[in-house]
Amino acid sequence: MKKIFLLLMLPLLCSSFLFISYKEITQAERKFAIDHLNKTRTDLMDAVKGLSEAQLNFKADTNRWSVLECVKHITLASPGILGLMEGTLKIPNDSSLKASFSDEQFIMMIENRSQKAQAPEPFKPMHSSFKNLEETLKAFNEGRDNLITYVNTTNDDLRNHIAKLPFGNADAYQVILLISAHTNRHTQQINEVKADPNFPKQ
Repeated sequence: MKKIFLLLMLPLLCSSFLFISYKEITQAERKFAIDHLNKTRTDLMDAVKGLSEAQLNFKADTNRWSVLECVKHITLASPGILGLMEGTLKIPNDSSLKASFSDEQFIMMIENRSQKAQAPEPFKPMHSSFKNLEETLKAFNEGRDNLITYVNTTNDDLRNHIAKLPFGNADAYQVILLISAHTNRHTQQINEVKADPNFPKQ
């Protein structure tokens, strides 16, 4: 009789364990991510507002990206990083794996332009199909709107699924922050282009 009782209780015990291990993000975490996604979008829009074609396409040298190329790169990379987040959610929870950084440390590391990195080939602006800034920003804004809606409504367990990145471990929530931090990183690059002494006056 005791064995039968244990067998009957096993599914309940397992479901209870899974419930306990599940961790929905808090309202504070939702707000933090949404605020960062919104701020980095606003900063990007401000950085490119009113620029002429000559300004958008100016290059300090042949090996540097123009303002428009930076925007194209941001727009190409964002859905790719989102795909990483979606893949991370499919990785089974492993209690032995933890994020390597706090959220603030992670953002600071990504936004730090003193640490150079080579963009993956598919995310280089030469592979963009967007013809101009208007098309590029339209795609960027659609993606950002969808991501903000997701963050605002999701019940996914974003903290217990870990991605192993080249520079450390990040949970799925932090991979979302990677999208906004990456936007900031290249908005800084846009401002560097605009600060070049040869940048066109108009």
